[in-house]
Amino acid sequence: MAFNFQTFKTRALTALLFVVVMLTGLLWNFWSFLILFTIIHCGCWYEYLKLVEKICTTKIDSGIKWFFVICGFTVMIVLGLHYSSSDIIKEIGGYQINFKILFWLFLFSCLIIFLFQNKQITTTAKGMIYAGLIYISFSFSLFISLRDHGFISNPEFDLPDLGKLYVCGILFSIWVNDTMAYLVGTFIGKTPLSKISPKKTWEGTIGGAVLCIVVMALLGYYIPVAKVIAVQHWIFIAAICAIFGTVGDLWESKLKRMADVKDSGSFMPGHGGFLDRFDSLLFAVPAVWVYVYFFIK
Repeated sequence: MAFNFQTFKTRALTALLFVVVMLTGLLWNFWSFLILFTIIHCGCWYEYLKLVEKICTTKIDSGIKWFFVICGFTVMIVLGLHYSSSDIIKEIGGYQINFKILFWLFLFSCLIIFLFQNKQITTTAKGMIYAGLIYISFSFSLFISLRDHGFISNPEFDLPDLGKLYVCGILFSIWVNDTMAYLVGTFIGKTPLSKISPKKTWEGTIGGAVLCIVVMALLGYYIPVAKVIAVQHWIFIAAICAIFGTVGDLWESKLKRMADVKDSGSFMPGHGGFLDRFDSLLFAVPAVWVYVYFFIK
């Protein structure tokens, strides 16, 4: 694959602006993080439903689209928030009301009604729409869970907010892996990785993963705030992001191929849409969450 400087310049400038916006949302405070990923979650859902329409050759009413965006947001918030929201229990009129339970009752009631009442959407399309709750909303809920983890600043032990370290580490691992895979694949890539994504090569994929692990290991070793997490953990997190991020990229490429489109959207010049930008994250986050929960916590 020949190197195109103009394409690389467009991608680099767009990526730089993207990084600035992302870091502002990630590092300012928890609510800026939540607002940022609420917007991203909605964008991913909108593009995913457009892909479902093309794949299943059906039309999804705009009201149903917004309904599932709201259902997905409910899943993301109720599953993702543990510590900041507690159990969202309020006492009204002498009775304790658990709003998490009310959220789930509302969600499942609406989903069941949609399943049996709507006859215009095919069964395959309905299945893909429901799968979006796991593919998109559940994955983002785990990302919020990592950010909202119990590892909050502790003045007694002078610990930083580990939630920020986890989410920044995941995103940076994915960015490094994608960038290095693109560069290595551009200059020395010859062996196609998969028919699903012809531009990806084994050389680029392996080179991106190795360089991602090396960069994250160096950052974990030399950056003071990152040292609260052992270097071997950063190595594993980087490896997990590289492997599962690539799988997520291929999965979204498969969806686009089935829908016969080049990009899921066009909000980022040179990078495509929300799903194009966060497809790797949707697969990497659940794997990293499992690793953090069982091996770091």
